[in-house]
Amino acid sequence: MAVAAELTHARSYSRSLERGLAILSAFRSNRPLLGVSELAEEVGLNRSTTHRYISTLATLGYLQQDAATRKYRLGPRVLDLGFSAINSMELREISVPHLQQLSDETGHTVNMAVLDGVDIVYIERCRSSRQGQREIDLNLHVGSRLPAYCTSMGKVLLAFLPDDEQRAVLDEVQFAQRGPNTLTERGSLLAELERVRTAGLAVNNEELAYGLRSIAAPVRSQSGETLAAINIAVHRSMVSLEDLVARLVPPLKRTAAEISARIGHRP
Repeated sequence: MAVAAELTHARSYSRSLERGLAILSAFRSNRPLLGVSELAEEVGLNRSTTHRYISTLATLGYLQQDAATRKYRLGPRVLDLGFSAINSMELREISVPHLQQLSDETGHTVNMAVLDGVDIVYIERCRSSRQGQREIDLNLHVGSRLPAYCTSMGKVLLAFLPDDEQRAVLDEVQFAQRGPNTLTERGSLLAELERVRTAGLAVNNEELAYGLRSIAAPVRSQSGETLAAINIAVHRSMVSLEDLVARLVPPLKRTAAEISARIGHRP
């Protein structure tokens, strides 16, 4: 029976599809443009075979060729799939009214993100029209990706990973100075993640970009797993770090708890 099941699986498994998806997965936020040779090395295929897959993906709109460099980037069809997945997420649908209420109550932009490898992916964003808020927008939108290690939501999502998963993700992190206070050493980040885990809250003080501060809290599933994180983002000119924590942590944690309760979490 086991042999028969393996044969059935082998017959239904598409190696070509696997290779095509491997090519798409090779693109990262820090590597948005890749050439044929780079992709061939990444997916372990020869150059001609890789070029054939790339040509097919480009024809279908999943890749686009950059005219100047002749390298490739992800195409609009990939974005369509990503937005479709995000829009179909029950978590997002449940969270939107709570996030909007938090933004209206505080007067600040509120975000929700999930972890994908070493990055966070924004799945909801409730922008504030408050003066000065545009200075921290950073052209972010639903579907945007940022490095997890230097964002408040990323630190929350990393902090609550099981130890083995956390180690595996941190092994892939490429540390770089993004803001004045970026943590660029693994040991410093691990100590910070332990503080986040203890407090149930992450504070980001200009680690991602100059002037940007934020606080984040976890959204938990029925089993207690951290599914997502939400944050309040402010510019340093709007509020001091002390006031950010003292005044905005209570409504942030309340909102995270309300969303968690809606999806079945019981403390």
